[in-house]
Amino acid sequence: MSAIVSAPSKRRDRAWPFWPVVPLYPYDQRPTLRVEVVKDTVWTFEQVQGIFYVVVPIRMTVVRLEPAGLLVYSPVAPTPECIALLRELEERHGPVKYILMSTVTGIEHKVFVGPFARRFPAAQVYVTPNQWSFPLNLPLPWLGLPRDRTRLLPADSSQAPFADQVDYTLLSPIDLGLGPFGETACFHRASRTLLLTDAIVAVPEEPPAIVQLDPFPLLFHARDSAAEAMVDTPANRRKGWQRIALFAFYFRPSTLEVATTGEMFKEARQAPVRSRRHYFGLYPFRWRADWPQSFQALHNRGQLQVAPILQTLIFNRGPQEVLDWAKTVATWKFERIIPAHLAAPIAATPEQFLAAFEFLYAEPTPAAGSLPNADFDLLRQIEALLLSRGISRPRQPAPSVDKK
Repeated sequence: MSAIVSAPSKRRDRAWPFWPVVPLYPYDQRPTLRVEVVKDTVWTFEQVQGIFYVVVPIRMTVVRLEPAGLLVYSPVAPTPECIALLRELEERHGPVKYILMSTVTGIEHKVFVGPFARRFPAAQVYVTPNQWSFPLNLPLPWLGLPRDRTRLLPADSSQAPFADQVDYTLLSPIDLGLGPFGETACFHRASRTLLLTDAIVAVPEEPPAIVQLDPFPLLFHARDSAAEAMVDTPANRRKGWQRIALFAFYFRPSTLEVATTGEMFKEARQAPVRSRRHYFGLYPFRWRADWPQSFQALHNRGQLQVAPILQTLIFNRGPQEVLDWAKTVATWKFERIIPAHLAAPIAATPEQFLAAFEFLYAEPTPAAGSLPNADFDLLRQIEALLLSRGISRPRQPAPSVDKK
């Protein structure tokens, strides 16, 4: 694989002026990394996003169609740098013909589709059905999607104009209370590549390349106290990344403690740098000595998994629907998976993909419960709060394992 960042990359090339709509770090500056996954056929475009320097990759995938043209799955922020990198592919392989909005719920993905589509006025836009917005459920044109060229993905993938090269299957909408969760999985047959959004991830042990373009968040979280200086070393980058992964997946893993307000302000006076970027020296995190074991369980040798938040708050609201969808996906003969977050591409078989959903059964295999139970405590507290306020639906009964 080869990675390319446009050159020269100036602030205006990476500018994203609409960041206040979804105010996530790095706000108005979003560097883009293009990676060629399959030569002259499949590319990923990676950026980063997060909160409080808990940054993870967000990714769109571009597939070359025959005889010419490109299909874009789950757009990222269309900065000048991102668009320039995509124009280079258009010059060699033809224009962007199709843009797919692959999720129903993920606002961090949906927010880019309208602005991205406006940069490619000849492209057809296809969206996953059952779209919704909060607090007002607005029609798609009001959310920035072009009225005259936006279509719902047909329930039957053979009816799509790219059906001769790309299959897809729609996850039946899972009722979460405020609105449904849904996702579209795509399979590019020629490259044997499966495209996903949020359903599956693999956690890398080393920080991804896109995150290392600006290592500040990694070094910020590598510290053990506010008084500790930020030192850029490979070990600190790795340490910061692994803690970020625990934050991103659990919000508050069991191996993390939070200082009191008084303790934070007292320690802030000892911080070597107290700038705004350093949150004025405030650093509340206290990691127990056994936090690396918690990460290693999450990493799980880089194997496929469903993120803890989806396990606890989403997929268990419709376990049978999720399993039916996963079984359909597993009928495709893919060799690699490209999700929208964390590691990619992931070498994986349909059997490995299906195994990641075994936690949904009433009697999962031991491997399906490998994550530390204590790390789910905050997620379970959030679930209880949502249920008590009538915001979320209860868990649905888990199906029995199909022995066939």
